[in-house]
Amino acid sequence: MSTVFRRRISTVIPPKVASPNIGAAQDAARMSHIVDFYCKLPRGAPPAVKTSNLLKRYNDAYFGDKHSAMPLVHIIGGLIIIGYAQQYYFHLRHHKNNAH
Repeated sequence: MSTVFRRRISTVIPPKVASPNIGAAQDAARMSHIVDFYCKLPRGAPPAVKTSNLLKRYNDAYFGDKHSAMPLVHIIGGLIIIGYAQQYYFHLRHHKNNAH
């Protein structure tokens, strides 16, 4: 039973924990590459992304940080335009040339 246990545990532990090829100069060179990489990364907050979608731009303009009542005005105006279009289609176009 101990051989099976040793064989299973040996796959978890690497065969050479202390490698003779690892030296201080190689580690320092590797660390300098890592430090250079992280120094080149941008700092600070990322720039604000401009949205290209119409609904997202509308949401950012009126519902984001700036709250406004303009969406209500837009809804009322849209209902007026739709209501007039329906009135014209169902009633007013028949009376264009003839009096009722």
